[in-house]
Amino acid sequence: MDLIAIEEIKRLKYRYFRTLDLKQWSDFGDCLATDIKARYGTHAMGDPLHYDSREAVVRFMSENLGPQIVTVHIANHPEIDVDGSVARGTWAFEDTVLVPDYKMRIEGAGYYFDEYRKDPDGQWRITATGYERIYESRTSLADTPSFTLLANRWAENLPH
Repeated sequence: MDLIAIEEIKRLKYRYFRTLDLKQWSDFGDCLATDIKARYGTHAMGDPLHYDSREAVVRFMSENLGPQIVTVHIANHPEIDVDGSVARGTWAFEDTVLVPDYKMRIEGAGYYFDEYRKDPDGQWRITATGYERIYESRTSLADTPSFTLLANRWAENLPH
């Protein structure tokens, strides 16, 4: 068992979610292989989303999860199998998406299924990713009169 590779892949997946949530698009893109196959499915956005390049994934995320959207992704319970310079992994995840302009909260959970490759520069990158939802829910914050967003990293009128 290649414990060093497993730890590097764990750090990669954590960095993927951290840079996504913090909207650090260059660093987020560096988590992905240039030829990544990404398959995202969300009922909130309708049809499944399929992208076949780093550029396409970063463009979609940056255009759809910009500063008007607050996201938090938590991943745990990794199961990673390494075979030389390639690997496969599964992750349990939970996500929360706040859309203040539309007074909406989307929450969900599921399992990611990833493939990884150690590139010539020595860095592990995600070559394929997708997930299966266990659940996804949407709540109108207008239905929750007590909901108050006290801090928002990207809002000009709230503390960061």
